[in-house]
This record gives sequence, structure tokens and C-alpha cells, in this order.
Amino acid sequence: MDQLVELDRRVGAAQRAGRPRARTATTAWSEELDTFPKLLLHNAERWPDAPAMREKEFGIWNVYSWRDYRDRVRTIALGLKSLGVQRGEVVALIGRNRPNWVWSELAAHSLGCMTLGIYEDVLAHEAGYLVGYAEARAIVCEDEEQVDKILALGESGRSLRWIVYHDDRGMRKYRDPRLVSWRELCERGEELAAKEPGLFEAEVAEGRGDDVAILCTTSGTTANPKLAMLQFRPFLSHIAAYLEVDPRGPEDEYVSILPLPWIMEQVYTVAMPLLCRIRVNFPESAETAMRDLREIGPTHLLLAPRVWEQTAADLRARIMDAGPLTRALFDWAVRAGTAALERGRRHRLADLLVFGALRDRLGFSRLKSAATGGAALGPDTFKFFLAMGVPLRQLYGQTELAGAYTIQRGDELDTDSSGVPFPDTEVRIDDPDENGVGEIVTRHPGMFKGYFKNEEATREALTPDGWMRTGDAGYFDAKGRLVVIDRIKDIARTTTGVRFSPQFIENKLKFSPYIGEAVVLGNRRPWLAAILCIRYSMVSKWAENRQIGFTSYQNLAANPQVIELLAGEVEKVNASLPESQRIRRFVVLYKELDPDDGEVTRTRKVRRGVIDERYAEIIEAIYADRARVHVDTVVTFEDGRQGRVEAELEIRDTSAHRRLARAA
Repeated sequence: MDQLVELDRRVGAAQRAGRPRARTATTAWSEELDTFPKLLLHNAERWPDAPAMREKEFGIWNVYSWRDYRDRVRTIALGLKSLGVQRGEVVALIGRNRPNWVWSELAAHSLGCMTLGIYEDVLAHEAGYLVGYAEARAIVCEDEEQVDKILALGESGRSLRWIVYHDDRGMRKYRDPRLVSWRELCERGEELAAKEPGLFEAEVAEGRGDDVAILCTTSGTTANPKLAMLQFRPFLSHIAAYLEVDPRGPEDEYVSILPLPWIMEQVYTVAMPLLCRIRVNFPESAETAMRDLREIGPTHLLLAPRVWEQTAADLRARIMDAGPLTRALFDWAVRAGTAALERGRRHRLADLLVFGALRDRLGFSRLKSAATGGAALGPDTFKFFLAMGVPLRQLYGQTELAGAYTIQRGDELDTDSSGVPFPDTEVRIDDPDENGVGEIVTRHPGMFKGYFKNEEATREALTPDGWMRTGDAGYFDAKGRLVVIDRIKDIARTTTGVRFSPQFIENKLKFSPYIGEAVVLGNRRPWLAAILCIRYSMVSKWAENRQIGFTSYQNLAANPQVIELLAGEVEKVNASLPESQRIRRFVVLYKELDPDDGEVTRTRKVRRGVIDERYAEIIEAIYADRARVHVDTVVTFEDGRQGRVEAELEIRDTSAHRRLARAA
């Protein structure tokens, strides 16, 4: 990359000038270009007309150069300054992935502010907690929907002085004095730029690499999320180490699909492009994301496990609509491709007849590197995409550790581990048992400074010698690869002494195209059971093809033929498990697990404590060997309204349960 050449030149110049010796390009970045805004100015000066990002709007891809990027950040930053936003304050952002989010984030950084990203689908009280806890002084909202949440905060939003909104549709009726339109903000910024030329550059120059840039929310599986403080220089240094093991450059393309508040999207969409100038593309909407992805043909891609799972399920749904010959050909290709993969090669005929067309259809034809992270991806799903020719690799990391810090090698079949650490990262296993399994503990130069306003949690997370306790159980295999088993607190044991990982079994269940979510039970119970949710897109298609009538998710999930379908899927998974870890009973839930109900996090991690409490009656009925359980409860809809649900759920035995019951 020509940036590296230039930086190496600067290192040489620094040495000749007698400054401290800088051994790597990463160190040079730390010394001279140690904040996001400084890198932005550098890129805009060196490559002003090169494309930095694209956004699809009204069916047209709009291209923004590095000059455009800088100019918009300057305007927004000076607009915020004209409002009175001060260095050291917190600016929050809420909305979907769009260039204006990234521009606003870097604008805040240019003024020396910390940024706090909030997931766009949060409820008002969740947004209120984050805004209130961080004492955010300003928030940039996407549209009326997000403004409504912020205006509903009441006392928890008392710190907010300004609420900037980008889309002005429906906003005429609002009279809150804190509201500022995007147009007004930009006009203010342009006026200040004309009045004080060079002010923006002076503000950027005041920034330091040790400044806290991002307050990134943790998953919050057991409580309210904590805010990890990430500093510019350490963050950039770690991303430079990432680029050593997974290189990319100015000719590469990335499509931003995962939520921007998530740490890995902050890496891929905000910070990494500033270092390597990979082009970032923003789809028109969540509904068009996969279609827009096909138009771009990205070279690098990061998707969450649930997106990979849903993509595989959607493929199968389309195959179900095809003729018998196409279905048979697809099934053969999957079997042949997976078998060839196990022997360390690709099946050329399967690739020629089936997989090449599928990759093209999905927009995966140009992929050099594809990754999954945030949670474990089932090995069966992993093998499916590898057999298809998708260069998929597993990442592992945490918010506090600047996202990923291990990655699988691309030259070997590896569906079990999370790969090897980055060059700057140390990983050890604390308190290992006889099998070498213990807590994964990590450190590297790019890790977080601590939790915002929470010194006690910081002390609990860090060892006295500065290592981060991840809370995950794992071990190193014979090749030195890190194998992550589950959260330590989630590793369970039955009353008969059988240890098991719920997540491992759940991932095997979710490889089924018909199972959208699974929660495995059995901790301090005599045997294992499961609560299942149907994958509505697939099961509805399956039901339509068989002329099975249904009116809703609840109605479909309760259909006896659907329950029989899922029973078959559970039996398949049981056949691959040891006898002691097989599912003995299961129930199909009347609804999907929903972050609005607190059952999963915004990144779709199961909150097991909430499940145990909310569905206690169902769980007790499962272990009481009852055949049915009556449910009468309240659910929360997407718009915040609540409704009553009454259902009669069938509890189904598996063959393992019937066999063991007879033996008993």
C-alpha cells in the first residue's frame, strides 16, 4: 500500500532528524497520524478524488471521495461547535448504517468528543439508560422514529442540549427547542467555516492518540451494557495488526450491513478504511441489503452468525421452490462438496454445476475474505459455505479488546477453533482443568482503557498484571489454535454430573433450516431439554408447499405437522451427540425470542437468566413430564405496544426420552 511506503519514508526522516526510532509503520501512525480525524485529513490531502464510500439511495449509488468525506466532516464538526458542543463531552448517535453516521462520528472526534453508538432498534428506556449514564450532550438521530424515542426519555434525557435529526419527514409538528435539523446544522457549520478558516484543522490538531474516542457498549447478557472506553492510538495500532493477517487495500470493497454500534462494525466501517482505504458501501435499507451486496460484489465481508444462518436458510427456501431435478442437484452438490472439503479440496464439478452460480447469486464471487464473529457459528453451517467456495473464517474477540484478536488461517479446514492470535496479541488459559480447559485471558496494546464511570467493573475485568478476563472457557488445540467452548457461567452440569455446553448444542440445532433459535436446558436438571423457535421464512414456505393453512407465527408454530418436522430435526442432532447430551424433550415456542422483550441482546445473544424466569412455567412442565402446558402472557410488539397471548403448547418427547423412560 502506498500509505505504508509514505509512512516508512517518514520513519526514515524521523530517524535522520534524531527523533526516537520507530520500527514499524504502526508506530509511525501512532506518532503522526494518531487519531481518526488526522488520518482523514491525510487521506483527503493525498487521494482527494479517490472513492472513500458509496451509499445507495432511490436505487442509485452515490459516490463520496475522500475530499467529500473530509468536507462533510468539517461542516458537521463546525456545526456542532457552533451549537456549543465542547471537548470531552459525549455525542450519541442512533440510526441505520449511513455515511452521515460516520461523518457525524468523526465530526465529534474532531472536536475532542467521545461518541456513543446506540442500536437503532432499542426501546426508549434502553436509549434512556445509555444517554443518561453517559450524560450525552448531543445526539444525532436518523429520523422521526428515533427522535420520538429521545423525546420520550424525560428525566433520563436531561443531559441532552441538542437533538439533531437527519431526515426531516414528519418533523414539522415538533416544537422541542433542542431540535436541530441537518440543514440547519450544516448551515451553521458553513457559516463558522467562512468566519474562521482553519478552525476545523486546528481542532483536529489538538486531538491526541491517547484521547478516548469511542464508548462502545458491551453485550449486556446479564445486566445493562457497560461502556468500554477505546482510545485512538491503541485502537489504530490493533487494526494495523489485523491488517497484517488479513490484508486489504484501496481497490477492495466492503458492504456495511451489521449495526454500527457493534465493535466490529466500528472496526470495519469507521477505523479500518482510514488506515487501508478500503471502500465502504452502504445499502439502501435492511430489506435490500443482500440485493445491494450483489451489485457491489464485495471483496471482504463480515456477517454475524445469525446472518450466515439466515442466508443458508434462504438458499434452501429458494431451492424448495425449484423443480425436482434442481433440488436433487443441489442436495448432491452439498454432499459432494462437503465430502471433498473433508479431504482438503474443492469439488470442481459441484462448483461448476451449482456453487459458482450460487456465489454469483449471493454476490460472493469476488470475495477474498469473509468472516463471522460475535458468537459461535455451527460447524455444519461453516462447512456449507466453505464447500460453496466462500473463504469464510471465524474471528474471536471482545468489545473491550478492540474487537477481534484471533483469526483462522485460510489454508486449512478448521470449523472448531477461532484460529490463532494476531501478532500483537497474547492469549493464555487460566486455571485449566485436566483437559486444558480454563478461562481465556488476553492482552494486547489496543485494549480498552476501562469502563466509563465504572472503576469497580474495570478492576473485576482486569488482572493485576493488565490482562483481560474474557469470561469465556476455552483451550489451545495441538496446532496452537484457540478453541472457544462457551461462556464460563453458561457451561452447565446435570444433576447426574454430565457437563455440557448449551451453545454447542444450540448451534447444531440452528443449522436446521427450520429452527431459527434454540435454548438448551439442563443445568442442575436430570437431563437436557430445549425450547425451540421456528425459522418463519422457511417453515412458512414448507407449509405452503404442503397446503397447510396458517394465519400467524403462533398458529404455524403450534401446527402438529410443524412440530413433527422439528422433531425430525432434533432427532438428527441427537444422533450426532453422546447419549448423555441428547435432547430428551422439547417445546416449540409461540413467538420468536425478541430483544424488545429482553430475551436476547441486540446482537442476538441469549439472556439465559431472562429465559429461565420468563418461561419458568414451561420449563417446569417439561421436567414434570407433562404433555402440554397452557400459556397466558403479555408480549411487546415492535412499536412498543403490548398484547396478550394465550396458547396451548405441546411438549414433545424424543426417541432418547422414550427409550430411557422405558428402561427406567
